[in-house]
Amino acid sequence: MEKRHRAGFVNIIGNPNAGKSTLMNALLGEKLSIVTPKAQTTRHRIMGILNGDDYQIVYSDTPGVLDPKYKLQEGMMKAVGSALVDADLLLLVIDASDPKLFHEPTLQKIAKMEVPVFVVLNKFDIVGNEGSNLVFQRYKEILPNAKIFPVSALEKIYIKELLAEILDVLPESPPYFPKEDISDRTTRFFCTEIIREKILLNYDREIPYSCEVLIEEYKDEPEIARIRALILTERESQKRILIGHQGSALKRVGTQSRKDMESFIGKKVFLEMFVKVDENWRNDLGRLKQFGYWES
Repeated sequence: MEKRHRAGFVNIIGNPNAGKSTLMNALLGEKLSIVTPKAQTTRHRIMGILNGDDYQIVYSDTPGVLDPKYKLQEGMMKAVGSALVDADLLLLVIDASDPKLFHEPTLQKIAKMEVPVFVVLNKFDIVGNEGSNLVFQRYKEILPNAKIFPVSALEKIYIKELLAEILDVLPESPPYFPKEDISDRTTRFFCTEIIREKILLNYDREIPYSCEVLIEEYKDEPEIARIRALILTERESQKRILIGHQGSALKRVGTQSRKDMESFIGKKVFLEMFVKVDENWRNDLGRLKQFGYWES
C-alpha cells in the first residue's frame, strides 16, 4: 500500500539563546539559520524546508521572544506572533539550564492553542536527568496537553526521535513548495545573514546590535558571484570600530563571510563591503521595511 504524503508548518519559538536556530539546523541536516552565542542572533522569521519521498516539513525559525524597545524589535515580535497563528505544530524550545520561565504572556497564548505543541527541553545534557525532570514537571503543569522532549540540538542527541514524532503529527497534504526548495528566502538574504553572523562573532557589546546589512548588488556570473554589501551602524565611533585599524577588522569579517558564501552558493565570490552611519535605522519604519522587518 502506498504511503500517503504528509506536509505541514512547524514553527519554532523560544527565549533568546534557547537554541532555536541550532535545533532547526539539526532537524534540517544543514545550516540555514545563523548561530552565535549572543542573544537576538535571529532577527527574521526564516523558513527551512525538509523534503522526503512522502513528506515535506516547513520549519520556521523565529526571533527570541522579548519585550520590544525599538521599532526593530516590534517588527521581530510580529514574526513571533504570526508563528503562533499559522502552525500545524508548535515547537517551544526551552533552555533546560535557564532557571527563568519562558515569556509568560506568550505562554498563556500557547496554552490556548488548538494545534499540537511540543516543548523541547534543549541542552538537557548540561543539567542532567534530575535538572531535566524539574524543568519537565514545571512545563507539564503549565502546558498539560503538550508533549515534552529532552534533546541536545548542538550534540544532535534525540534529534532523530524528535523528527519521527514531528512526522507523526503532521497532516496528510501535498507539498506546499517544490521538492527541490530548501527555503523561501533568496540567496541575497542568506548572504546578509552570513555577514551579520560574522559581525556578531567578531565584535562585542552594542556593536552587533547596532548593525544591519544590505546587499546593494548581487551579480551572478557563470564562474563567480560579485556581491557589494553595505553595513549600517548608528554612530561614527561604531563605524571606526567596525572598520578597525587600517581596515583590519572589516577585512577579517569580509574574509570569513566570503568563505561561507562560497560554500553556500557553490562558486567563487568577490565581496566588497562598506560601512555607513544611519543614526536612527532601528526606529525608522522606512528602513525597517527595506530590511524586511516591517510590512508596508
